[in-house]
Amino acid sequence: MVRDKIMRALRGFERLLLLLGLLLVCVYAAVRIYSVVYAHATVREFWRTQEATISRPGNPLQQNPRIPDFRLWSPKRIEAYQTSVTTNMPAPLGVLRIPSIKIEVPVLEGTDDLTLNRAVGHIDGTAAPGEQGNIGIAGHRDGFFRGLKDVHLGEYLDLYTERGNTRYIVDEIRIVPPEDVSVLAPRPRSSTTLLTCYPFYFVGSAPLRYIVHASTTSAINLRAPRPRVHSEDRGVRDSSSAGQSTD
Repeated sequence: MVRDKIMRALRGFERLLLLLGLLLVCVYAAVRIYSVVYAHATVREFWRTQEATISRPGNPLQQNPRIPDFRLWSPKRIEAYQTSVTTNMPAPLGVLRIPSIKIEVPVLEGTDDLTLNRAVGHIDGTAAPGEQGNIGIAGHRDGFFRGLKDVHLGEYLDLYTERGNTRYIVDEIRIVPPEDVSVLAPRPRSSTTLLTCYPFYFVGSAPLRYIVHASTTSAINLRAPRPRVHSEDRGVRDSSSAGQSTD
């Protein structure tokens, strides 16, 4: 008799736990649905309010570039971008346009978090935008530079600066360890090197770097480049910006 009562009590407790579990699952699903709907609504409202005040650029350096296409961005990076637009930033060094993946983004000095949330950043120690040499530009893999995954050899990118506008042709795409700073060394032609973390959808701090090299079509006189170190070779280890994370 007592045993039957205990068994009934246990079965009742099990049913209670099951109901509680189902309730928690429903609450979790409702929170997730709400967060997704709210995020999309926030982005749409942000787009409407910002687009009303931003005209499409004639001279890219005299107008704000268009609002980014957030469709490939992570929710975290969208929120970081929206927060960053309330902060006064210095005038851009230039504007980078990659038509094939519909990127148009200002290039600011530096690679700190605020800069890369707002734009892409010129890597210290590389040629400045508008100069000859190898111009290093970094961006977040879940923000402005996620579209680099769809860039192909032979496509072009344009860099607009006060010193003039230059078109570069993508001639090499590499995946390297973060300590391989040779990717920022001078190249046979004036170049722009785009750098982001890899893999693009890696959860956590991505272990590799995705490199897109693009060069002008005419050779220029540069100092002889340092020996190239490929991804399968031993990387150069120092404190250069090439090793910084752009997650």
